[in-house]
Amino acid sequence: MKLLEDEQKQKMAMELLEQYLQFKQEAEKDGDNKKNKKEKDPLKPKRPESAYFLFMNERRAALIAENKSVVEIAKITGEEWKNMTEKQKARYAKVANEKNEKYTQEMEIYKQNKETEAEIAKKEEDEVLKVLKQEALQLLKKKEKTETIIKKTKEKRNKTKNNKNDDPNKPKRPASSFLLFSKETRKDLSKEKPDISNAQLTALISVKWKELGEEEKQRWNSEAAKAMEIFKKEMEEYNKKNVVETPKNDDNQR
Repeated sequence: MKLLEDEQKQKMAMELLEQYLQFKQEAEKDGDNKKNKKEKDPLKPKRPESAYFLFMNERRAALIAENKSVVEIAKITGEEWKNMTEKQKARYAKVANEKNEKYTQEMEIYKQNKETEAEIAKKEEDEVLKVLKQEALQLLKKKEKTETIIKKTKEKRNKTKNNKNDDPNKPKRPASSFLLFSKETRKDLSKEKPDISNAQLTALISVKWKELGEEEKQRWNSEAAKAMEIFKKEMEEYNKKNVVETPKNDDNQR
């Protein structure tokens, strides 16, 4: 059992290493894609119309009613605007200036929000990379030892398997507090970020676990402790049953 647990831990460690390398590669790829491709942001304020376009839009309905084409509307309004006095244009210029001032203010807020979002995203990404890098560096140092342990464990397990079959009725060891937290958090993050990779998801869960306060962690520790108590009682009953059944089998053999 001890060797089997060691093997599982080492396998998990190797998976984390692979996930770090994969996440790093994806992060670099995403960065290159963002540089080469700029997506339109629906939240970005739209640039306001100029004084001329305000005038043209005002005249458009009347000209359409006269069955004028798009080209004709542009030509007619262009000539009319050209022949208008500065006083006549002033009304449209005033509205255009007001809209432009509002646009400038909205753009300033938009830029500040984008900078804040970028800082948060960068901080989160750095935290994830930091955690993965630390784990990966530790795993690299233990790589040779890990392979040896896995090899010996497999040999030991194969020998044991030939002599003893696993009992399907034996109680299963419950999940740890971290695994309970991981299971629930994975569901929530998958809904919030459906496009996130498995490597990023695993790393984010690890970061969130480390950021939990003592009270929050206590909830998961309590759940794990309750499950462990149930497991111990079930194991006690299981062992008692096996002790009782074993002599009967020995008597039958005699």
